[in-house]
Amino acid sequence: MQYKCKMTVIDKKVFPDLQEKYLADPNSGACPFYQVGAEYLFERYGDEDTFWTQGKGAHCSEAWDCFSRYVYAALQGGSIMRGWTNDEHIMIACCNDGTRPVIFKIERLDYKVLYVNANLDEQNKIVAALKNIDGVTNAIYRTDKNFTEIFMDRNNEVSDEKISVAVKSAGNFDIQRID
Repeated sequence: MQYKCKMTVIDKKVFPDLQEKYLADPNSGACPFYQVGAEYLFERYGDEDTFWTQGKGAHCSEAWDCFSRYVYAALQGGSIMRGWTNDEHIMIACCNDGTRPVIFKIERLDYKVLYVNANLDEQNKIVAALKNIDGVTNAIYRTDKNFTEIFMDRNNEVSDEKISVAVKSAGNFDIQRID
């Protein structure tokens, strides 16, 4: 099993009364760095390690300080917030800016990586077959990496055997490996 972490900006707040009372610029307004609906994907697989590369100036330092620990836990396959949220793989967090906080949804994505010798048209058939497996929430062929990511319902892990059967149903393909 592999893990990614998806972070979505779900809200931004602004408290003009606090800004007027405490800030050097009383008209600072809402956070200019993040926009509601923006999504960020963190991953650590193969040569990808976006946890470290995205942390170097790609995020506001106050926000990074707030959510980096949850992203790191998710990338390791851990529970983000067991017993606090109704799904231990999801955390709602906000940055430390008390006059204009940004609110984030942080969620662990569980997936497997499939390597198959097939051309692009055949890969598309394989992806379609994988999407029909109970418990698969999405399947994406990564042309840049030449593998397929199979995303799963966290409560319904899909066995390698079911993946193999789905691949065979799409054609006579040779599975190199499943990570």
